[in-house]
Amino acid sequence: MPHLSFEYSANLAEAVDIDTLCAVLHAAAMDSGLFELGALRVRAHRCENYAVADQLPENAFLHLMISVGSGRDEAVLQAAGEVVWSALTRALADRFETPNFALTMEIREIDPRFSWKRNAIHPRIRAQQETGT
Repeated sequence: MPHLSFEYSANLAEAVDIDTLCAVLHAAAMDSGLFELGALRVRAHRCENYAVADQLPENAFLHLMISVGSGRDEAVLQAAGEVVWSALTRALADRFETPNFALTMEIREIDPRFSWKRNAIHPRIRAQQETGT
């Protein structure tokens, strides 16, 4: 159940192609080898209202939250996080050419006692992978 959700300041959309960033994060999550395709979601949440640091109008932020099911080894999560972080920082490298950007990322484990799921995509993708279609 990997969900990559990021919040970003609205002014970041002027400089970053958010659809491309979603695709980069999707690819990085798959490259990590930790996640199954049918469970992967990437979503972006534009924040129209925000106050960043000293509130200069050019200040911008992006915060990525990776939510995963519990039970994975800490080293495995760390390695997957490094793959995603590397792709994310490469994709946003030009934002650090100015002193007005803050980037953060965290991994959260979802407690299975409080998580409900129903997914019709898994069976379709698994069947396609088995048959090669």
